[in-house]
Amino acid sequence: MQMTISGHHVDVTPALKEYVQSKLARVERHFDHITSMQVILSIEKLAQKAEATIRIAGAELFANAESPDMYAAIDLLSDKLDRQIVRHKEKLKSHH
Repeated sequence: MQMTISGHHVDVTPALKEYVQSKLARVERHFDHITSMQVILSIEKLAQKAEATIRIAGAELFANAESPDMYAAIDLLSDKLDRQIVRHKEKLKSHH
């Protein structure tokens, strides 16, 4: 899986990058047919935002999260993506 992490008005430090990779590895554990993942971290005034786009064979999932703390935003983002991946996987199972 190819993961791209970029920042908008944010320096993506190695610690932040490692945290994102460790949190989103959980998403990959649920579904192993992920082709690429793009994560954008940004700051707008007082809000820290994290958004991600996951490309899967036949689908594209998007989620975003906002919090006063960047690490909390990443946690919320990983939870949202986790739920979407599980729901997508259940849809695939029910159709076959």
